[in-house]
Amino acid sequence: MSKEDCIFCKIINKEIPSKIIYEDDRVLAIEDINPVAPVHILLLPKEHIASLDDASENSIELLGYIQLMAARLARDMKIADHGYRLVNNCGEWGGQTVFHIHYHLLGGKEMGWPPF
Repeated sequence: MSKEDCIFCKIINKEIPSKIIYEDDRVLAIEDINPVAPVHILLLPKEHIASLDDASENSIELLGYIQLMAARLARDMKIADHGYRLVNNCGEWGGQTVFHIHYHLLGGKEMGWPPF
């Protein structure tokens, strides 16, 4: 999928509306439209990277930043004290449906394992 056809790029560019939780120059955090937990936030890097497999050593700082932002949002959303889950689905068999790397911040309830 090209950057021009990417739904997350369109959300980042405000071509498609979303409920924004947080935004800065590197990341956009939005509410998931199909939540699977009381708190379900998607963290989208503004740079288009199709999947974790497409990330490079140049992506290390950005990917670390996203994880720190997830922890900050977990504290802001009052789910950090009890715990939360941060998920990246990579590839078709990994459950990735939008090929723009993103992370799911899930919390507000006890999570089971395995997750399916």
